[in-house]
Amino acid sequence: FYEDHALYDSYTGVAVDTEEGRRIASALGTRKALVLRNHGLLTVGDSVDAAAWWFLSMERSSQVQLTARAAGRPLLIDHKQAVATREQLGGDLVAWINYQPLWQDISRGEPDLLS
Repeated sequence: FYEDHALYDSYTGVAVDTEEGRRIASALGTRKALVLRNHGLLTVGDSVDAAAWWFLSMERSSQVQLTARAAGRPLLIDHKQAVATREQLGGDLVAWINYQPLWQDISRGEPDLLS
C-alpha cells in the first residue's frame, strides 16, 4: 500500500448522500485503499476478488503497524525497496491470485453462497 492509500478525514457516517460519495471517490483517487476516519477501510480493485484481497491485506497491515508502534519505534523500509515491492506485488492480478485459496475455502464451507 506504499503510496497507494489515502486518509479521508471528513467521514461522518454511512454515505447516503451522493455528494459524500463523490468526496470519498475524490479522496481515493487512483489509489487502492482509503482509511475512513473513525470508521474503517475501503478498498477497490479490478475485480471483487482483488478488492477483497486488498481489504484483508490492508486490515492486516494496519494491525501490524499498530503492533509495531506499540512495541516501540517501527523499522521503516527505504523508499526504493518499498517502490520495488509495490511494483512486484501491488497489482490486481496478484491480489486476485492470492484471494483464490480463500475463496475456495469460503465456497466449500458455505456452498449456499453459490446458489
